[in-house]
This record gives sequence, C-alpha cells and structure tokens, in this order.
Amino acid sequence: MKYVLEYPSELPAASEEFLRPAVIRDIVAQAEESGFSAVALSEHPAPSLKWRRNGGHNTLDPIAALSYMAGVTTRIRLLTNLYVLPFRTPYLAAKALGSLDIVSGGRLIAGVGAGYLRAEFAALGVDHDRRGELLDEALDAVRRIWSDPETPVAGTDFGAPGPLWLQAPVQRPHPPIWIGGNGAAARRRVVRHGAGWMPIIAGAEMAAAMRTSAIENAEDFGLGVDSLRRALAAAGRDPDAIDIQIVCPHLDFGDRDSVRAAVTTVDDLAKRGATWAVVHVDGSGPAAAAEFVRAFGEAVIATH
Repeated sequence: MKYVLEYPSELPAASEEFLRPAVIRDIVAQAEESGFSAVALSEHPAPSLKWRRNGGHNTLDPIAALSYMAGVTTRIRLLTNLYVLPFRTPYLAAKALGSLDIVSGGRLIAGVGAGYLRAEFAALGVDHDRRGELLDEALDAVRRIWSDPETPVAGTDFGAPGPLWLQAPVQRPHPPIWIGGNGAAARRRVVRHGAGWMPIIAGAEMAAAMRTSAIENAEDFGLGVDSLRRALAAAGRDPDAIDIQIVCPHLDFGDRDSVRAAVTTVDDLAKRGATWAVVHVDGSGPAAAAEFVRAFGEAVIATH
C-alpha cells in the first residue's frame, strides 16, 4: 500500500495558515521524509459560497500549488485529486498538466474527473449536462496531444488547424491517468484510458451530492474492483497494472484502538484490490498537521 497526503487546506475546518508558502513547504517536506508516496490537491476554480458553508474547503489552483510543492521536494509525486477536464479545452489541460510533469521531473499523477457542482460549471460557462461527453472527449484528446504533440487534434468545440509546437511531458508516452467516479462509466474510462481508478466509498446521500453511484461498503468496493478487472482482461489489459485508490479511515494516535481499526480497514481494502490510500491529517493547525504526518509515517508507513 502507498499513501497519499491530502494537503490539509482541503479539510473543511482548516485555517488559512495552510495557504502560507512556508507552511506548505514544511508540511510537504515532512510528508516526503515520512514516506508518503504522493501529495494531492483537488480543483474548484469557482465554488459557490453555499458549497463552502456546507462542508466545502479552501482551494488552490492545483497546477500552481503542486508546482510549488515540486520545487521544495525531490521524490514525492504530485497528484491532482481531481482535475476537472470538462472545465477547459483539452489543449489547455494538456499544457497545464504537462507543464507540471516537466517542472517536477516526471512526478505527476493526473487524477481527473467530470466534476459535479452545477453552479461551478455555470460560473465557468460550461454546460454541466455535457460533462460526461466532454470528459470522454478530453481523455482521448489529452492522451493524443501528450503522445504526439505535433499532430493536430480536433473535437466538438476545439481543433488545431495544423501541426503544433508543444513540449512533451517527461513521462512517456504520457503521465499516468487516474480516473475518478464510482459507476460503470468511470470503470469504462479506466479500461480505455486509465492507469488508475479513484472510487469513493460513500453512502447514497453523499454519492448523490457528488453525482456518482454509491459504494456503500468494502463488499461493494470489492465487487467494483472485480468488475473492473474483468473488463480490463477482456480488453487485453493487465488488471494487475492498474492502481486503485481508497481513503484511509480517520485515526487518532492517542487511541490505539483507532489506529488498529484504521489499519485493519486498509488491510481489508488492500485484499480487495486497493493499492493507494489517501490520508486526511489533523487540520487544527500547521504544527498539529506536521506532527500527524510524522506520526503516521512512523506508526503506519514504516511498519505496514
């Protein structure tokens, strides 16, 4: 199992201290030292105030913030969790993500998805009802742009008129693409385009809010993994080559039972196919977050 630090600014109650450059540097450096394999940021360029007041969180542009994190680290990977491809044309997405791969020396994991906040789509001038169509088009286009930058790519609302001069990403043929979503459409996209699947184990109410299918428990998760593996094999792809990310349960290092329960849950999900786990740390302040990261490294990563 590999572990991803969800940068603490993404916690609903996190203070704005987590947006300070020195704090970002210190926490990400601690994560790298503690054995985390990646650090992650989501994308919300224009979230509504209603969303923020109902469990949303502070946001940074993931390309800008992860590029800064790349500059103060040497090994830890940079994960977009998730980058919403329908928000922009494929050429803009390919340029931004590809640039992050270049400046990080090939450390990008491009976690992508369709997005779900209708008001955010409206603010950006994108048709929310087309998000699935736009995601499918972008996945195909971005892969082609990265793999063969000079050859023009065209879609419904964009098109290069001739050969282009674009820098290829460091990772060839392109950075790994992980795809978010719980349902059959997400798994279909993984089979066709992806190197990873990013489901969320959540009940019906939370899943509905995120406009995805419910995965209620570990058993449902295992069934989804089995379905994905069958589809990969049928398509001639190696099921064992696909990464699958889950969320590590909350744990309290002052409570041994809490730590034991979280590790047991992660072990169970690993047996069902999970290979990476996202960790939410103590967001009460920068010092507490850094200490949580250090403790997690010692208690879980180094021994598990």
